[in-house]
Amino acid sequence: MTLILGGARGGKSATAERMARESGGRVLFVATAQAFDDEMRERIDRHRSERPAEWDTLEAPLNVAQAIQSAAAQPPYDVILLDCITLLATNALLTLPESCTQDEADAVILREIEALIVTIGQVPAHWLIVSNEVGMGIVPPTHLGRVFRDALGRANQALARRADDVLLVVAGLPWALKGHAPGQP
Repeated sequence: MTLILGGARGGKSATAERMARESGGRVLFVATAQAFDDEMRERIDRHRSERPAEWDTLEAPLNVAQAIQSAAAQPPYDVILLDCITLLATNALLTLPESCTQDEADAVILREIEALIVTIGQVPAHWLIVSNEVGMGIVPPTHLGRVFRDALGRANQALARRADDVLLVVAGLPWALKGHAPGQP
């Protein structure tokens, strides 16, 4: 499993997609985005049109582990690319009231991550998982923003512990934090 972290527009999704294409295998693209407005609908449509036509797409904004288990049952995939944990965490957090506690946010988000980690162990494929690194910027000005940042950081740590390779992508350049970066021995 490869965890691919980075900031917004830093090239993490492009890196994951390139790795999936270069694998030459059968790819399941798991999308977690939801179109809450026109801008997001346009973004989702653009991403769909840019993906190779032979890739299968699974849209799973929540309960992603269960959705992947169902989709990957037959026939098998060589690569499962999940883009992205950030939106999955957002979707999970939006099931709670804005006044939620850190413990409540951690629980709902980590429940998704723990189920995903179990699924990674059960579904044989090379997993490419994309997530934002949001802990390197400014402290969010709102309670919910801080709760999200901290919960996503914990989710990324759980995935990094399970990952064989962890990449940090900055300006389109993958840096190996654990294991190795694409194209490196």
